[in-house]
Amino acid sequence: MSRKSYIFTSESVSEGHPDKVCDRISDAVLDAFIAEEPTARVACETFATSGMVVIGGEVGLSDEERLKTYMGSISQIARDCIKDIGYEQEQFHWNTCRVLNFLHEQSAHIAQGVDRDGAGDQGIMFGYAVTETPELMPAPIQYSHAILRRLSEARKAGEAPSLRPDAKSQLSIRYEDGKPVEVTSIVLSTQHADESQTSDDIRAIVEPYIREVLPTDWISEKTEWWVNPTGTFVIGGPDGDAGLTGRKIIVDTYGGAAPHGGGAFSGKDPTKVDRSAAYAARYLAKNIVAAGMAERCSLQLSYAIGVAHPLSIYVDTYGTGVVGEAEIEAAVGKVMDLTPRGIRSHLDLNKPIYQRTAAYGHFGRAPDADGGFSWERTDLVEDLKKAIV
Repeated sequence: MSRKSYIFTSESVSEGHPDKVCDRISDAVLDAFIAEEPTARVACETFATSGMVVIGGEVGLSDEERLKTYMGSISQIARDCIKDIGYEQEQFHWNTCRVLNFLHEQSAHIAQGVDRDGAGDQGIMFGYAVTETPELMPAPIQYSHAILRRLSEARKAGEAPSLRPDAKSQLSIRYEDGKPVEVTSIVLSTQHADESQTSDDIRAIVEPYIREVLPTDWISEKTEWWVNPTGTFVIGGPDGDAGLTGRKIIVDTYGGAAPHGGGAFSGKDPTKVDRSAAYAARYLAKNIVAAGMAERCSLQLSYAIGVAHPLSIYVDTYGTGVVGEAEIEAAVGKVMDLTPRGIRSHLDLNKPIYQRTAAYGHFGRAPDADGGFSWERTDLVEDLKKAIV
């Protein structure tokens, strides 16, 4: 039997974290190619360090000459991302950093499996949902993201001009009877402009925003606050620490509250099941919970390269289910085509909707009118109920 009373911790990182800068650039490159051609193939990786961004990987368009021409826009795409994030530091400035582009045409050996509608690689993907929050996400990661999003909004609106882009948050939340009831500690480290600013100065700036996004009754006199606990944090971003695409997979998903298959998302087009099948698994898990079939649900899919249909579907409701797991597994295969092509079609993934996913989580976000975060819809509820025999 799972524990009912415990403390669980998750962390998030801001859009200015070095790894997230790289995720953003990789997804911006992806969006640019998909905007050019919805079936474009992209596997883009980015590395960033002081004064430099290096972009590499595989891309493909139906017209090779057009692909060569389009390569000339990559540098500007990276600079636009860095500018929007807010980096104008001496050693990492959107207008002066070097951008090296080593993208090349997609391998024909990888393309052949995908061209037959198979998966682009083998792998396992997990989706998860739980009734802890309105978004059906684990509370520690959902609120860790919310803190940093709010601070970013305040920074960009000029409300908190001394804050800079690089930041990390971490929440420890106490659970009673399986429900989140109290924040036991808040950790917030944020880059700032002035070396003379102390931890107390930064706390005075950020605390009102943190309190704004957390449930009021979760913070008490016993809550521990650790704001910039090491003191000065002026040098940040890729100038302070190198960044790389795909290193924040737990931040991107469920904050450690659920299994992860190991594959990163950013920079990968939706033929890559690392991304699209993980989105499908979240979509299904969320709809299972929204349908009242369980309070908590983890769903695993597995694939083989070049093979269209998933090799397995596994559901775990952690003892909270009112419907048997085997019945749910059977229903899942009835309500959604889980081939790579079926997922792309059902969730309408061949659109330039990925740059917005690069920070503050791929899950627990509101679906956008243009199709972004389509995997957060709960439009399968009735179909799932009908599919249960």
